Amino acid sequence: MNLSWMAWTKETATFFISIFIILVIMTIWAIKRPETPRVGILRIETTRGDRLFLSLLGSAFICIAWLGFFGAPIYGGLVVCFFYALAVFRWV
Repeated sequence: MNLSWMAWTKETATFFISIFIILVIMTIWAIKRPETPRVGILRIETTRGDRLFLSLLGSAFICIAWLGFFGAPIYGGLVVCFFYALAVFRWV
């Protein structure tokens, strides 16, 4: 696969493919089990899609902060992102 037209790396392609797969899974999940909004610790109604967006946005900031404080590689930051996403889906 030639990804040189946009200076993509395998890691970048893997990232965007992963996001696409997550969106497909969330869509299938929403079709099979329709969701009802719930109120979490933020005291606003959120759906699964809202919580996915919040976890992705927060994870981006966590990874940027990890790079700023510790530098590359960001494997430790990804572990923090995983637990952050679990917390968002559980309590937000």
